[in-house]
Amino acid sequence: MDDLDRELGPHGPVEDYNDFSDDNVSKGGTNLKRPNVNPAMCKETPRETGFHRSTRICLEQIREAVLHHKWQEAAEYMACYPQLLEDTCLPPAQQNKELLWRISTNILHHHPNSTMEDYNNIYERMKHSGVRHHLMICLEHSFHLLLHGQNEDAKWQLSSAESWRHGKESAAQHQRAELISAYRSLLDYVIWCDKRFSNSDNYFDSDNQGMHDHFRQASLNLKEILKKPGVWDPFILSYVDMLELYDDHEEALKVLNDYAYNNNFPPNPNAHVYLYQYLKRHDASEKNLMRVLKVLHVLVPSHELMLDYSALLLNSENKTDIQKALGIILDMLDFTCWRTNMDVWKCLKTVIQRLEIQEDWENVVCEKMALREDWWPALHFTSFHASKDLEENPELWKVKASLAKILCPKQALKYTADRVTNGKRT
Repeated sequence: MDDLDRELGPHGPVEDYNDFSDDNVSKGGTNLKRPNVNPAMCKETPRETGFHRSTRICLEQIREAVLHHKWQEAAEYMACYPQLLEDTCLPPAQQNKELLWRISTNILHHHPNSTMEDYNNIYERMKHSGVRHHLMICLEHSFHLLLHGQNEDAKWQLSSAESWRHGKESAAQHQRAELISAYRSLLDYVIWCDKRFSNSDNYFDSDNQGMHDHFRQASLNLKEILKKPGVWDPFILSYVDMLELYDDHEEALKVLNDYAYNNNFPPNPNAHVYLYQYLKRHDASEKNLMRVLKVLHVLVPSHELMLDYSALLLNSENKTDIQKALGIILDMLDFTCWRTNMDVWKCLKTVIQRLEIQEDWENVVCEKMALREDWWPALHFTSFHASKDLEENPELWKVKASLAKILCPKQALKYTADRVTNGKRT
């Protein structure tokens, strides 16, 4: 039952949530976060009033209906349960509001006849039920609208939340306000994209003033947001996309370099991928491309762009670059995800052929394989691998067989055709 027993099981007091959105709903392509219904809330308490008893029994019925996926029954009970918001006597008021928010959206999400109006009604009611979750509810509401293609309405929700203030701003509120601002800017980019493709004949026509307005709004905010340390991948890509269209390559390159190399930001392989892709699109020198991929190799030696790195090193006439290329490809093959990849093995064969021109090539190979000789044969060169490769990809088997003795000259390998008959081990 989708782990509902676990999710609806006992929990401690419900604190302010950072996990806020519809980003887990299945109906719109995501999965909705399950409500945390503590069974203790369904138990009778001393001195409870008739009202409290009614809401407790109602919650118990809702819980049972949700656990058994009886969404119509749950919705009928839920229509009565919001009366709990009117009770000021219960101490865990915030917990009740959080609970009502989560259960309501969960039921609407699964109910076959739920409408956008139903969602809008519950979101608006919950926004005005208290201040603690106001910003997160606004953000979740905007995500839901975005999933249904209502981009302008989603932006309006975030713009309203951006200007919302209540009392002295806490550190948590400030962080959420920044998040709201970030997503509002991202929506400006989404709307900008819509206008961009609907007016693709001439981006700079005077009729496209609305598009330029969205560009200015989005770029100003994104530029400020990206100064704050963090992982901002979708925001970076959006900002760079806009800058590229307006030919502001200097600013785009500055943003990407800061994102990749600023020590205040957490290590992020994607930052180097984005920088490499941008440089490659704009015909940067091989030296600059290799500088970026060198850092990416340190962070993720199994990354698919290491094939590009090896190819760039092979283009060099420098003797040590060919040796580096050998190390790069061997690092990739240390990971099982590349074990049967034809491109990687072909690249390794090319590197070996280039190395064989050098006088000390055998020593270079032995040095690179020194720490691998104990486990590489079991990873790549067993009789099982020979049988499987010969059956599924004879060309791969041929390439690997030609490299086996070069890479592991001291090993008695079983990766040979002599031990395979009709694709089966003998």
